[in-house]
Amino acid sequence: MDFDNFSKSVKNKARFVHENHVHDFLETLLETSNTRHRLIGEGKYVWRAQLGCAEQECADDESAWVESVAYPPERMMPLLHAAHEGRVNPKGIPCLYAASDKETAMAEVRPWVGGQVSVSQLRIMRELKLIDFSKGHDSKFKFFFEEPPPLEREQHIWEQVDQAFSKPITSDLSNAEYVPTQVIAEYFKNKGFDGLVYKSKLGAGFNFALFDFATVSVANGSLYSVKSVKFEYSDLEHVYTKT
Repeated sequence: MDFDNFSKSVKNKARFVHENHVHDFLETLLETSNTRHRLIGEGKYVWRAQLGCAEQECADDESAWVESVAYPPERMMPLLHAAHEGRVNPKGIPCLYAASDKETAMAEVRPWVGGQVSVSQLRIMRELKLIDFSKGHDSKFKFFFEEPPPLEREQHIWEQVDQAFSKPITSDLSNAEYVPTQVIAEYFKNKGFDGLVYKSKLGAGFNFALFDFATVSVANGSLYSVKSVKFEYSDLEHVYTKT
């Protein structure tokens, strides 16, 4: 069970017809996932954000004007026939991305100062069975000089998988960076799971990826204007001086 070899194989060797060790890796993930099964009950809520807004024509006895309003419910759902590629879904296969709280949902769409963000609460319409990749998310990188005990190795690999789901993908990177997480997500989808949970790198909460967005219903919508974007950083002490 080796995440690095799995990742290299599906990105650079065989994407649709997998090598044997890829099948073994996925089967082992499933076999060791019991403590990561998570149920979300009917009636619970998640949050979803979209950059932008709709316009609504308004009028009174004296004048007419256009107001910015939150996107309507149908616009807050994924497009059935024009799904963009994401870390969980390949292009053309829609998936609904949401978050555990409003702030994380907005952070995930990477708004700019002065921009407008439409935000909706989505109501869970039936109990959902999810696979939780967020356990042990904040663990530090481990380097093993010799083969670790099986339980420690298993934990490390699950941490690698979670980091892969949480890692922000920038536009200058190849879309192949999405492939390992797409393959893992599709495998668990085919095993009967309704979606995934993973830690957000852009907000304090968690992200949800739901395979069937008919399992949620838009409960409400609000429009927000972004006033500031906060950055925090630490000095890694990798300083160089030009000579």
